Amino acid sequence: MSKHLVIFFLSFIFFITLVKGQQKQDSILTDATLEQCVQYALKHQPDVNKSLLDEQIVNAEIKSRLADWYPQINLDYTLQHYFQVQRFTGGTATPLATENFSTAYFSATQNIFNPDVLLASHTAGNVRTQAKQITENNKIYTVLNVSKAFYSVLLSRSQMKLVDQDIARLSRSVQDAYNQYKAGIVDKTDYKRAQISLNNSVAERKQYEHDLTAKFSVLKFYMGYPQDSSFNLLYDSSRLESNIYLDTLQNVNYTTRIEYKILQTQQSLLQENVKYYKWEFLPTLSAYGNYNLTYSNNDFGKLYNTSFPSSYIGLTLGFPIFQGGKRTWEIKSANLQLDRLQYNFQSLKDSIQTEYQESLASYKTALNDFYVQHDNLDLANDVYNTIYLQYKAGVKTYLEVIVAESDLRTTQVNYLNALYEVLSSKLDVEKALGTLTY
Repeated sequence: MSKHLVIFFLSFIFFITLVKGQQKQDSILTDATLEQCVQYALKHQPDVNKSLLDEQIVNAEIKSRLADWYPQINLDYTLQHYFQVQRFTGGTATPLATENFSTAYFSATQNIFNPDVLLASHTAGNVRTQAKQITENNKIYTVLNVSKAFYSVLLSRSQMKLVDQDIARLSRSVQDAYNQYKAGIVDKTDYKRAQISLNNSVAERKQYEHDLTAKFSVLKFYMGYPQDSSFNLLYDSSRLESNIYLDTLQNVNYTTRIEYKILQTQQSLLQENVKYYKWEFLPTLSAYGNYNLTYSNNDFGKLYNTSFPSSYIGLTLGFPIFQGGKRTWEIKSANLQLDRLQYNFQSLKDSIQTEYQESLASYKTALNDFYVQHDNLDLANDVYNTIYLQYKAGVKTYLEVIVAESDLRTTQVNYLNALYEVLSSKLDVEKALGTLTY
């Protein structure tokens, strides 16, 4: 018996360890692409998870309200003892009740027509849809934020790589200038200029390291990822460039935007409200039934020996005749809310159109800048390589090399900024079109 207990205990410990290890593995990433970061965020981001919980809460509340359609069965039990029994004194003192009294009331009611319960039935689907749409809206913004933060981290990492290349190149330049100085070919000015440029690049790299840490923290925040953990970003630079293109001839379809769908759901709910207030002019109808057991005896020990049952069924019709005009004004208020919602539709359409035009203009500007910077990058590389070779041959001065290096570095940074600006503005256009998926 003890051997079986030991085996059971060890198996239980192994199972718990396995489950905890799996949970930890699910919550920690090692390497992640943009798609994996987005999927992780959709599973762990607090705002998304709160929306999913809100869906469950709404579903529970709907079921609670719909429960009023089912028969409502109740049991009431009383036990009563008289210390002094009231007596009838007309002629002779006759007691009006026994000293011990007990009753059990079984009652059942069934709603047949009730505006409140009818409203719950008619709006259940729309209320559930509204909760899902809010979740969808949070997911869209999560995808947008995570994608932009991902690109921002990549930009800082790419800038750090550029600085590392500069540091390697400037280190060689410092060594070359120093050798030429020692050989008496040039004076120490070239060597010092090269050292100054190298020092500036080293300091710049430190700044990018701090920026990268901050941007990575923002990415983890939008993902719902533990701040004390880290992971590597996986990406294909050539694929990034191929992902910058977008069909700029698309027309805005308002119905694809989640905000428009949410307004449509609100409109349906307001229309149901109008019906509800009209239903309040109708009578409520319910059926009921009762079965009562009464026990009465002066001897408490014999109280439940004899019962006196009674039972009955019936209908209750409640007709609201006059409520001071309350229902009329409620109908008017509900209709006015419907009218007001039409302005929300118009405002949303104008807002979406403006958002699309602004994002499209930013995208086109960024795309054009990307093309220009791409060409400039090729030119700056050619200029630097040519001048550096001429400097090695003694044709150009080191000052010209420094200028060419500065131009190349500026062009490289501009190219990277343009690339990630295109990717970011493309996301804004997709959001405006309602085509941003997850």
